[in-house]
Amino acid sequence: MAHRPKRTFRQRRAHSSDSDDAEERSAEPEAPGEQAAPGPTEEGPPSGGGRAEVTDWRARARGPRGRGRVWASSRRAARAAPRAEGSDVPESRMVALSTDEESETHHSPESKDDHSSSSNSSSSLEEEFSSIVNIPEAAFIQAARRKRELARTQDDYISLDVKHTSVITGMKKNSDEDPESEPDDHEKRIPFTPKPQTLRQRMADETTPRNEETSEESQEDETQDIWERQQMRKAVKITKGQDLDLSYSSESQTVKKVDASTSFPPVNLEIIKKQLNTRLTLLQDTHRSHLREYEKYIQDVKSSKSTIQKLENSSNQALNFKFYKSMKIYVENLIDCLNEKIISIQEIESSMHALLLKQAMTCMKRRQDELKHESTYLQQLSRKAETSTNGSLAVGEKTPWILEEIESRRSQRRQARALSGNCDHQEGTSSDDELSSADMIDFQKTQGEILRDHKNIFEDVHDDFCNIQNILLKFQQWREKFPDSYYEAFISLCIPKLLNPLIRLQLIDWNPLKFDAVGLKQMPWFTSIEEYMASSMEDSKKEDGSDKKILSAIINKTVIPRITDFVEFIWDPLSTSQTTSLITHCTVILEELSTCGNEVSKGKQDLLKSIVLRVKKAIEDDVFIPLYPKSTIENKTSPHSKFQERQFWSSVKLFRNILLWNGLLPDDTLQELGLGKLLNRYLMTALLTASPGPDVVKKCSQIAAYLPAKWFQSSAMRTSIPQLENFIQFLLQSAQKLSRSEFRDEVKEIILILVKIRALNQAESFIEECHLDHLKSVIKEV
Repeated sequence: MAHRPKRTFRQRRAHSSDSDDAEERSAEPEAPGEQAAPGPTEEGPPSGGGRAEVTDWRARARGPRGRGRVWASSRRAARAAPRAEGSDVPESRMVALSTDEESETHHSPESKDDHSSSSNSSSSLEEEFSSIVNIPEAAFIQAARRKRELARTQDDYISLDVKHTSVITGMKKNSDEDPESEPDDHEKRIPFTPKPQTLRQRMADETTPRNEETSEESQEDETQDIWERQQMRKAVKITKGQDLDLSYSSESQTVKKVDASTSFPPVNLEIIKKQLNTRLTLLQDTHRSHLREYEKYIQDVKSSKSTIQKLENSSNQALNFKFYKSMKIYVENLIDCLNEKIISIQEIESSMHALLLKQAMTCMKRRQDELKHESTYLQQLSRKAETSTNGSLAVGEKTPWILEEIESRRSQRRQARALSGNCDHQEGTSSDDELSSADMIDFQKTQGEILRDHKNIFEDVHDDFCNIQNILLKFQQWREKFPDSYYEAFISLCIPKLLNPLIRLQLIDWNPLKFDAVGLKQMPWFTSIEEYMASSMEDSKKEDGSDKKILSAIINKTVIPRITDFVEFIWDPLSTSQTTSLITHCTVILEELSTCGNEVSKGKQDLLKSIVLRVKKAIEDDVFIPLYPKSTIENKTSPHSKFQERQFWSSVKLFRNILLWNGLLPDDTLQELGLGKLLNRYLMTALLTASPGPDVVKKCSQIAAYLPAKWFQSSAMRTSIPQLENFIQFLLQSAQKLSRSEFRDEVKEIILILVKIRALNQAESFIEECHLDHLKSVIKEV
C-alpha cells in the first residue's frame, strides 16, 4: 500500500480553488478564533520539495496560528455541518475519527528527524481533540458496522456497466455509510487496473497540452490540492454532485474548447455516390465469392453423403476379403483338378478319334481296293488277255471273293430300297460304307470301353469342379457381387480356357458326321453358357471384357478344332449323309461366329480351308470313270457298261455333295471344285463318249438340277457362267442329233436345261437354226 504524502501546512496561495475559499469564509463566522492543531491522525502530503519542505512545515507548525490551521479546521467543520443536518447519527459521531484513520496515522512512515518534534505536538493535539469529540458507545459502533456490511453485501458484485459502476457504488456508500465507517486496510479492495475515465476526462486528457514550463511550485500546489480533496472525500463522503465537481474542478480549468472554425474537405453528391458504388461493388464481389464457396460446400456435402451412403451400402471389407479368398482357393483347386484330369481326357479323346479314324480308313481302303480289283477284272475281260489252261482269267486269288462280297452288299441295299419304296435309285449313288458284322462288333466293343472310361474320369470329383453349370454359377456370383473386379479380371477370357477340358470330354461321344448326332444347341454345356450370357447385366462400355463372346470363344477354341479333325481325317465327301450332317453343324457354328472378331474369323477360315482340301483330295482319289469301246458300252447288261454307269453316278453324287456347301463356301471356290475339276474333267468325258439318247439327257438334267439356283437369279442374265460353256455346247450338239432322230421329244428337255442355266442366247439361236418354233414359248415363259 502506497504511503500518503506528507502535509506541509504552508500558507494557502491566493490562486487556490474558489471552493476552498468559500468554505473557509463560511466556516470562520461559526467558530471565531477556534484553532486546531494537527493531530496524529492527519496524513502528510507527498514530499514535493524534499528536506526543505519538511523544514518549512515545521516552522509553520511552531509559528503563530495562521491560515494553515484555519484551513484544516474550517474545512472539517464545513464538511461536517451539512452532514449532521441530514443524518440520523448523533453529533458525537459526526466529528469522531475512525479507528482506521487513527491506526493509519500511527503507522505512517516518517523520517527520523521529524519523529521527536511531531510526537510532542501530536500528543498535545490529541488531548485537545479528545476533550472536544464525544466517542459513541460500542453497541452503536457495532450497529453501524453491521449496517455497512449489509450495504457492502448487497453491492458485492461486478457490474457490466464499467462506466458507472464506481460512481454508483460510491454514491450508495456515501449515502448509506457513516463518514467514520471506513474499512480497514486489510478489508479494502486493491485496484489493479486504473479506473475507467469518462468522456469528459478523456477529452480533457487529449485536448489539454502539457505545460513543460510549469514551475515546481505550481506542481506542488496542484499536488497539494489533489491530496486535500482526497482527504476531505475520505473524511466527509461528499455527495455525487459535489464529488464530481471536486474531481473535475482542477481539470476543467485546463480543458480547451474545440475550435469550431476547423475546415473539412468539401463533400458533394458525386463523391458520396462514387464511394457508395465502390462499396456496393466490393460487397457484390464478396457476395459472389461467398455464393461460390456456398455452392462448393453444397457439392462437398452431397459428395460426402453419397460416399457415406455408398460405404454404408457396400459389404464389409472382411466379407469381401473372405469372398475373394474363397474364390481364389476355388479357382486354384479347379485348375489343379483340370491339370490332373486333362491327361486322361486327352487319352480318351485320342482313343475315340483313332477308333473313328480306323473305321473311316477301313471303308475308304475297302472302296479303293474293290474299285481297283473290279477295274482290273473288267480290263482283262475287255482285252481277253491271258488265260489259264482251264480257260479262266489270270486274276488274283482275292478277286473273286472281293467281287462276290461287293455283289452281296449291293443286293442287300437293293432289297432295303425295295422295302422302303425307293425305286428311283441309280446304281453307284450308295455310300457302300457298311461294315462287316465282325468289324461292327469290334467297333462297338472298343467304343463301349472308351465311353466307360470317359464316365469314370470325374468319378472322384465334386460337382463344383466338373459340372459346367456349377462352375459358371460361382463366376456369376462374383459378377453380381463385385462386377468391377469381375470385368477388370477379364473373366470372359478365362472361362473358355477353364471349360475347354470339360467341353472336350462331353464332345468325345459326339460325331458330327452322323445324321442322328445331337445338335450343338441341344448340348448341356451350350445351354448353360447361353444362360450365363443372358444373365449378364453389363453395359456397352465393357465390350473388351464382354461375356457375350464366351460362347463364340469356346466354339472357336474347342468345337472348331474337333470338327476340323473330323473333316480332315474321318469325313467322306462321297457320303451324302455325312456331308449333310456336317453341313448342318457347320452352319450352326458359323452363325455363332458371324458376330465375332478377327480371331474367330481365322477359325472359320481354317475350317473352310480344311473342307476345300478334303474335297480336292476326294476328287483326286475317289473319282474314276473308265472308258470302254462303244460296242461294249452299248450293251447295258455288260459288266463294263454297269461299272461305268456306277462310277459316273458316283461322280455325280460327289458333284452334288460339293454343291451342297453353297452358302458356306464361296461361289468361286464351289465353281472351281464342282464345275472346273469335276464336271469338265470327269463328267463331260463320260458324256462325250456316250451315245445321244434319253440316258444322256437324263444325266444332263440331273447335273443341271444340282446347280445352285442363286447362280442364275439375275433376270438380265442372257449367258450362263463361263465354267458351264462346255456343258452348254454338249447340250446343243445332243439336241441337234436328237432333233434328227427318233428322240425329238428329248430336244425340249434340253431346251429347258439351257433355259434353267440362263443360256438363253444359245437356246434362241438353236431354235431358229433348227426351225423349232413351237419351242419359242418355252423361252418366253422365263
